[in-house]
Amino acid sequence: MSDFLLEIGLEEVPARMIAAAEAELGKRVSELLKRERLMSNGAKVATYSTPRRLAVLAEGVQAKQADTEKVVMGPSWKIAFKDAEPTAAGEAFAKKAGVEVSDLKKIETSKGEYVGASVKLTGRTASEILIAELPKEVLGLYWAKNMYWRAAKPERFVRPVRWVAAMIDSSVVPLEIAGIAAGNTSRGHRVLSGDKPVVIDTAKSYVEALRAAFVVVDVAERRQIIRKTLDAATRTVAGARWREDEALVETVTHLTEWPTVILGNFERKYLDLPEEVLVTVMRDHQKYFAVEDAEGKLAPHFLAVLNTQADDEGAAIIRHGNARVLRARFADARFFWDVDQKTPLAKRMESLKNVTFQKELGSYYWKCEQNLAVANALATIVRGADAPFDEAALFKAVELAKTDLTTELVKEFTELQGVIGGLYARAQGLDEKVAQAIYDQYSPASAEGAIPSTVEGQLLGIADRIQTIVAMFGIGNAPTGSKDPFALRRAANAIVKILAESGLPLTLSDVINASSVSDAGKAQVNEFFRERLQFYLKDVRGFAYDVVNAVLAVGADDVRDAVARAEALTAVRGSEDFAAVSAACKRIKNILRQAEEKGFRPDPPKLGQLALEAIDLWDRSKEIGPQISKLSEQRAYREALALIATLRPTVDQFFDKVMVLDPDEKVRSANLGLIDEVLRNFSTIADFSEIVTA
Repeated sequence: MSDFLLEIGLEEVPARMIAAAEAELGKRVSELLKRERLMSNGAKVATYSTPRRLAVLAEGVQAKQADTEKVVMGPSWKIAFKDAEPTAAGEAFAKKAGVEVSDLKKIETSKGEYVGASVKLTGRTASEILIAELPKEVLGLYWAKNMYWRAAKPERFVRPVRWVAAMIDSSVVPLEIAGIAAGNTSRGHRVLSGDKPVVIDTAKSYVEALRAAFVVVDVAERRQIIRKTLDAATRTVAGARWREDEALVETVTHLTEWPTVILGNFERKYLDLPEEVLVTVMRDHQKYFAVEDAEGKLAPHFLAVLNTQADDEGAAIIRHGNARVLRARFADARFFWDVDQKTPLAKRMESLKNVTFQKELGSYYWKCEQNLAVANALATIVRGADAPFDEAALFKAVELAKTDLTTELVKEFTELQGVIGGLYARAQGLDEKVAQAIYDQYSPASAEGAIPSTVEGQLLGIADRIQTIVAMFGIGNAPTGSKDPFALRRAANAIVKILAESGLPLTLSDVINASSVSDAGKAQVNEFFRERLQFYLKDVRGFAYDVVNAVLAVGADDVRDAVARAEALTAVRGSEDFAAVSAACKRIKNILRQAEEKGFRPDPPKLGQLALEAIDLWDRSKEIGPQISKLSEQRAYREALALIATLRPTVDQFFDKVMVLDPDEKVRSANLGLIDEVLRNFSTIADFSEIVTA
């Protein structure tokens, strides 16, 4: 067995694009090797990346395809042979197939008798296949943004290809990608290694060859190095710890090839600014990690991950430079904070008329008016359900929610929109409920994020998002395929998550109807939210696809109720009795469909028309039906499903003894009416026929 290495050397790739490209390249190479029968049993494929390279190392690759034999079909037997003698057509086919006429075989097919020949195919070498196929796979990688870099050449890539290494064991695979011929050399760290080529003796020595040139190609190893060095640097400050930030760890991992960490300091006076501002400046603008004390409060230090290795003197210079840049950023933030306080949020409302929300819809002043109307409709429902909240605080928060768009601090740090509004509301002495609602209005920002902490914030967040969704749908800007320029899916995901994880007495219909959705557009918006609920149940909460389908099949307007039913269904689906009942429901559905196709009509069952086993099923279903309804009303779905599972013996006996589609029309209609009623009565929690059983 052999080892195969591919490395694509590039100009620096944006950090956010690297992980997906690395995974896709590994998948493409693996599938190519499998498709061409070059992967041996136990073969392993590893992927590597840095800002300047994507690489794949496959161990256990066949040097050559195994020879194979396949049957080639020719003309019909009558055309190839006449009176047991080959015709010109038969001889021509034998010649084309490379076999003797005597080797031709008669093959029976659904279309009749045809002539065939067994042809031996000589396997190609791995090198031949890779030369022919691999460049297409590499250039087929998906990138959010591509570029041309060779005049009058068709290929596009995220960045210019600068070198290619392709090897089977110690031999170069002489393929070519974007005009670059593959070799056995790579490039090391741009500063620490210089321009001297890095010679790779064998494919398997790739990782260590690059390490000797100050490049750690293994992403997991770089990530671990960064975490350990962050820990080590922080330990030099008594009682301190670096503030965990998984997203920033990933970013700096993909920004570096040889990571090291330095600890820097800034003046304590800047700690007077809100932590949100300081952390955003450090994280989003400088890629620095914040440091906190033992009580979790921000400390006057920062951690910078470098892509180099410096001695003490060099580290001091870098530390000083980083601190100087950070100090300037903090000074700007303080200046903007002070300037913004001169104009209270309430006096900024008029300025929103000059801030465009969407060119076809209007300004943010218009947006706030629309949000207020939606919030009022939602508040009416919540008020009627006796859910406690401060109505005045809600409406004031909705009114002021977008005013921070006119502040200098948000213009400089756009990612703090909403957060700044909440901080300013608090600093200007507004009601804490108003401030918190404004602060939380964009939460959750992701599937993992927390929902707003107050009812006022939850209602503001829902009102703002549903108004945006309906307005955008109304002007034809609904998401299509992978395109969602206005992040409407994310907005809908947040609404579903808030409804699922809060105590709000709102359904999806309540939310949609509170907006100005037209009758014509309501069906499209409803379907959009059904897809988002499906995403939440399956991808966020992790329910199995068949459980999700079963729950959605009977309706899921109440999101919390849908979650409760999915939880109960997941808990009982492993039971043999429940699995049997699910299989029976699927059988009933199929029988009813067949009956409909044949024109058979179900009638209300009558005792005189039912067999004893059918009567037993009818009696048992009537006995437990009210109990199941009561348990469902209490959302005690697990208990209700367990009770449904007790039907198994009765259902089994029914199908063992009763011919549902009886020749007698009256008996058949009664049987169909019975199973139709049973199916409807016990499918209010979920459509059990959707459950996949072994």
